[in-house]
Amino acid sequence: MKRIMLLIMGTLLMSMLSGCGYNSMQANEEAVIAAWGDVESAYQRRNDLIPNLVEVVKGYAKHEADTLKAVTEARASVGGMKVSKDVINDPAAIAKFQQMQGQMSGALSRLMVVAEKYPDLKANQNFLDLQKQLEGTENRINVARERYNKQVQAFNTSIRTFPNSLTNSLMLHLKRKEPFKAEEGAKVAPKVKF
Repeated sequence: MKRIMLLIMGTLLMSMLSGCGYNSMQANEEAVIAAWGDVESAYQRRNDLIPNLVEVVKGYAKHEADTLKAVTEARASVGGMKVSKDVINDPAAIAKFQQMQGQMSGALSRLMVVAEKYPDLKANQNFLDLQKQLEGTENRINVARERYNKQVQAFNTSIRTFPNSLTNSLMLHLKRKEPFKAEEGAKVAPKVKF
């Protein structure tokens, strides 16, 4: 009789644990970490592409040295920032990372204005190819950010809903993750003057 009671209690305990969300919260956190890796990968691709773009543009646009210098300096500041996987737990680090990437995007926007302003640059096939790759990279970055934000939303929801919230507060102590946010002033369209 004791064995049957112990078996029933064990089965009941196991069924309660299967609904506590322990494993799903762990899986959601791993998904956030993987999505963050995709964001870093997209930014790394851009950082690897920039030197080639700068070299091609330097050959055709010596008169726009300030723009090229801004791109180079932005790349150096982005490349100099060491980003660990713990950055997703630090809102200030994410904000700093995002600010540096914003400076890079601004410098690249000015570079694209140079391309529009001086049509002879467009005649060079290498420049066109690199320009297309850069555009594709920027799209990849955007997609990676969106995927990261979706994973953050799923994770944050999983640690805040019952019974997962109870499991989290008693066992895991996982903290909310910070999503990417729009940069300050992003609501205003950039003004391009020729």
